[in-house]
Amino acid sequence: MKMKLITLIPLVSLLAFTAGVYAQEQKDPHGHEHDHGGQVEQDNHDGHQAHEENEHDDEHSDEHGDHEAEDGHGHGEAGEGSEVSLTGQQIQLAGIEVANVNAAIMDYQLYAPGEIKANGYTSYLVSPRVDSVVLRRHVGLGDHVEEGQPLVTLFSETVAEAQAAFRVASSEWQRIQKLGKKSVGDKRYISGQSAYNAALGRLQAYGLSKDAIASLAKSSQPLGEYTLSAISGGAILSDDFQQGQRVESGESLMVVADEHTLWVEARLAPDTQLDLPVGTLAKVKVGNNYFTAKVTQEAHTIDLVTRTRIVRLEVANDDHLLHSGMFADVYFSLKSREPVVAVPETALMRSSDGDWVVFIEDEPRLFVMQEVVLGRTFNNVAGQWREIKGVAARSRIVTKGAFFIASQLAKGGFDPHNH
Repeated sequence: MKMKLITLIPLVSLLAFTAGVYAQEQKDPHGHEHDHGGQVEQDNHDGHQAHEENEHDDEHSDEHGDHEAEDGHGHGEAGEGSEVSLTGQQIQLAGIEVANVNAAIMDYQLYAPGEIKANGYTSYLVSPRVDSVVLRRHVGLGDHVEEGQPLVTLFSETVAEAQAAFRVASSEWQRIQKLGKKSVGDKRYISGQSAYNAALGRLQAYGLSKDAIASLAKSSQPLGEYTLSAISGGAILSDDFQQGQRVESGESLMVVADEHTLWVEARLAPDTQLDLPVGTLAKVKVGNNYFTAKVTQEAHTIDLVTRTRIVRLEVANDDHLLHSGMFADVYFSLKSREPVVAVPETALMRSSDGDWVVFIEDEPRLFVMQEVVLGRTFNNVAGQWREIKGVAARSRIVTKGAFFIASQLAKGGFDPHNH
């Protein structure tokens, strides 16, 4: 029978392993097979002697080849020379494992690089509302502050004018209130009240606290000085300024953040088609520590610099192990929408023409090469799996040891007698 030459990844080490197995199967000078310690064949095959198995396998291979040539059924791209019959001993020594492959919903993980960010809803920027000069700093980088705690004292000519105007308006409003509305008249009463409220609002807009404003009417503190205080408790994440430095309105002095809850910004490829509703859980790895995070927001635009899509997650940081700026590995736990046929990566091989193939146990100890088309990759706790198309559900596919079967096909192809 004419055989097609099939070459699957001919490696020196693989051929050496094949030669070792072949040598173990040779008969001794008296024509007997070696026992090899009485090893048991897999898949519940009977316990015939090795020479009986070889004779049976040779006859079976010839019969199967003749039958396939006659009826031409085959498997996909499989044909003559694309099947191999192994003994139970070979199957055991090569560690060949076969499993029924069925369509099923696949659990898998999707990886995305990420970065720890301050929670935008619990952090804030400390900056002057008018051009100012830094007089004194009261806290430093990394300090934890409480609500109302002084952060930095500044001086501003604009604030000095506003403070002076407030003192006048406050004094006038107090006098009008003592005299009463009937004594001063409606116009003066409304005018004095409006002037006071305008002066008060101006100082509040400049960032002065209620206590600082209240003290203006009761003390002779220098005009122009004012102190910015913490709006809420948190840690000082940055303080890039110096005393005596002149800063413009809106320029950043400090960033204060409550780090009990932080953001993780995961970056996905722009063409990734995923349904990640709010509340979807993910594992976040930072260093050697793992954290559970949940999706809170998903951007609907592509970052112009990184060309990625940002998915924002929220992670608890009760032990303060996470800090803004840390890099993270994000693993989303997902499920395939429809049942798929998938096999471990170890089941896949390349044929001589570059096509992906698997080996199907068509009959006991008879393995047929089947060409397949690869689909999605699924990574989960069991390893890396690939979706395959071109095989029927419930096929018995070789999941381990496919490399050895490929070597046997290659060995058959190199046989000068074409056996």
